[in-house]
Amino acid sequence: MFMKITAKKIFLISMILGLLFLSGCVKAADDPATEAIVEEVTQYSARAYPLERNGISLHLDRVVVEGMEPEKNILLIHGVTYSSHEFDIDYLDYSLVRRLAREGYAVWRLDIAGFGQSGEVEDGFLPDSDYAAEDINAAVEKIVSESGQDRIDVLGWSWGTVTVSRFVISHPEHVRKLVLYAPILNGVGEYEVKEAFHHNTWEHAADDFQKDDNGQFDLEVTDPVILELFCSSCWHYDGEQSSNGGRRDIFVSDSEKLIDLSKIPVPTLVICGDKDPYLNYELVNTSLESLPEGSSLEIIEGGSHVVYIEKPYYQDFQNRLITYLKR
Repeated sequence: MFMKITAKKIFLISMILGLLFLSGCVKAADDPATEAIVEEVTQYSARAYPLERNGISLHLDRVVVEGMEPEKNILLIHGVTYSSHEFDIDYLDYSLVRRLAREGYAVWRLDIAGFGQSGEVEDGFLPDSDYAAEDINAAVEKIVSESGQDRIDVLGWSWGTVTVSRFVISHPEHVRKLVLYAPILNGVGEYEVKEAFHHNTWEHAADDFQKDDNGQFDLEVTDPVILELFCSSCWHYDGEQSSNGGRRDIFVSDSEKLIDLSKIPVPTLVICGDKDPYLNYELVNTSLESLPEGSSLEIIEGGSHVVYIEKPYYQDFQNRLITYLKR
């Protein structure tokens, strides 16, 4: 839900901001306190765009700052279990979607077939990595048609890095820059995925958040409100099961390459935390050797698989991402 702010409230907060600037309490537009206030007073507009592929309806939506007609577009692609709601957690200024919107983007999100608000599939193995890549292509074609902009940016997270990489290798013509957030460059270990659908639980949704030595969630890293909202949204949008085609793709030998970086034809940002249990850091650290000119590597010390919503790191993540996209 997008918050509506009254004109009176906007005026009052604007006055407070002005006084803070004059007093020197707020020194820069990217100051964390300022960013949080800007987020509070900003109004957003969200709209879903009908899309269908292979007889299955796909949920594609766009978020913009209300009243803006952005000339920049970015598509965000989710991982293997939970869908695109993860990019827009409505708490303080954590939302990646809203930060990108404030930076002048039309922010698009796609749920792959069998995930989230997209249509159900009878066979959970159907939406594998190659299948998802074609769903992404359908979404990009729709975005280009609707926006009138010939090239857009694309970000994938976790399994989404596998799917967006396969998409851009096959369909590079409409991509300006690619972002691989927490890239699954190789198999994460051999495990036979027998069930076509994954059984989702609250505990599984929370499993990527960092824990302390006693096995408790590390509240120095994770705001408990974020943890609650994240898991609640997973339960609300993704329910008790999600498709397992992608999981079967990645649970293979760690010697099997899942992303061929040498075939990616567009400038690419590789960004991750340095405590992500799913990543092969030997491959991550040498990724620029295979990527085209204009690519970049950003590793955030202390961050995990969900570094984009960890309280010591999420603003750093946002800033590094936006700095790269603006180059």
